[in-house]
Amino acid sequence: MVKIAKIVSSNSHVDYVGRVIDVLDADTAPGADDYGFAQFVSVPLDGGVTEVVGVIYNTQLANPEYGRFGPRLSSKAEIAVLSPDYLNEQGVLVGILLLGWREQGGATHHAVPRQVIPVGQDVYRLSERDTHEFHRGAGGSVQLHYFSQVIAHAGAFAVPLIESIIEQLDSGCTPEERQRLCVLKRSLVWQRTLGGVRL
Repeated sequence: MVKIAKIVSSNSHVDYVGRVIDVLDADTAPGADDYGFAQFVSVPLDGGVTEVVGVIYNTQLANPEYGRFGPRLSSKAEIAVLSPDYLNEQGVLVGILLLGWREQGGATHHAVPRQVIPVGQDVYRLSERDTHEFHRGAGGSVQLHYFSQVIAHAGAFAVPLIESIIEQLDSGCTPEERQRLCVLKRSLVWQRTLGGVRL
């Protein structure tokens, strides 16, 4: 698994903020594709027994330097040696919406996790295979039981987020499942076009 961020704060029990790690935090920093919109993520808890699953729904750039119009007395290369923490103030923050959890045995749950994720907890990119497994119910069919949770908490990004999730799941679906997801997607597009979704 690719480590992409660390939890730095939260807006609610299901809405967390992670700071994307950079070259000062790790030998290899994640690429932009690793923390893009609608990327599924994993946050291991309880020593790896439980794995909370979320999705990136928002991104913000943190740049304390913006607005400082005074003269620069040192170059970036000199600052890297004299004060490496100064460079680390700039970064990328990702909004992570929690969707459910996976147990070590493989059982998946689409619901609000009971655990609180502590500050400093590592966030990993969820692989495509694990993403598809998370969306399989006990009978093996595709499920999106967190749909109402996304609509309630993702704000203006809710509809585009659901559409992106459906596109990601499409490749691993049977024709019947694809048809069901297509109906859901058309409904979302129709509601968004008419402005009927209340967020």
